[in-house]
Amino acid sequence: MNRRKFLQVFSCGCISVGLHSCTTAPITDRKQLKLIPESKLNAQAAAIYEKVKKKEKLSDDEKTLNQIKKIGNKMEDSIYEYFLRENLPDPTASFDWEYILIENKKVKNAWCMPGGKIAVYTGMLEVTKNENGLAAVMGHEIAHAVAKHSIERASRNVAINVVTQVTDILSGGKLSTVNRTTGMNTVGLLTQMGILNPFNRKQETEADYLGLIFASLSGYDIRETIKVWERMGEANKGKIPPEFMSTHPSPENRKKKIEAWINEITFKYPPITNS
Repeated sequence: MNRRKFLQVFSCGCISVGLHSCTTAPITDRKQLKLIPESKLNAQAAAIYEKVKKKEKLSDDEKTLNQIKKIGNKMEDSIYEYFLRENLPDPTASFDWEYILIENKKVKNAWCMPGGKIAVYTGMLEVTKNENGLAAVMGHEIAHAVAKHSIERASRNVAINVVTQVTDILSGGKLSTVNRTTGMNTVGLLTQMGILNPFNRKQETEADYLGLIFASLSGYDIRETIKVWERMGEANKGKIPPEFMSTHPSPENRKKKIEAWINEITFKYPPITNS
């Protein structure tokens, strides 16, 4: 097959995939590319979650774990109810929610895997301080799963890998030659700096926004979110990379946006009371 014919076939294939794989994120309506089935990623996440539970030391602090479950259950209900009232598909319909508290005071982190598998590290409790603070962090992490960010990232990586390989073929292997000569993955580095990092920052900002909405719908005081990020900044002691090298927005940019959203979200997304 000659180069022109190859390009025609490849382009038609990409357009076909794109037409069937472009969706929008819930609430924000940001366009997304999804090439990976959600069911496949959820199953993989569930298997990894089980391994995490076996490998990590789970906290015996039942009071805090129950608080985490209480916040999570309220968000589960409010998210379901919101999409029901708006007559929109529930993005959590396939979720099998689960919550664990990992005993590790050195790790100030929390995460939510695809399918609603959530973990909070005890070190994060030093930052959240209270129930509203914990709800702010959990809302953000749950937002990543609700907005299908993991599916989006996996799909984007697949697309980038395909395009890179095709470009290398069409250039007669010049990209591979550059990588061998410089001793580094030049294409991968440029892709990360120019595509993946800005893209991931967009997801982080979206998770901040949606997280505020989910916390507000669940009846929590989202003004505490600002204090959480201030405490996180103090805990990190200012050791953050330049924003262009990071997958996260800078703390200052993050705080400014959150401050600008709080009044709007409080008014537009008041607590949901189940009828």
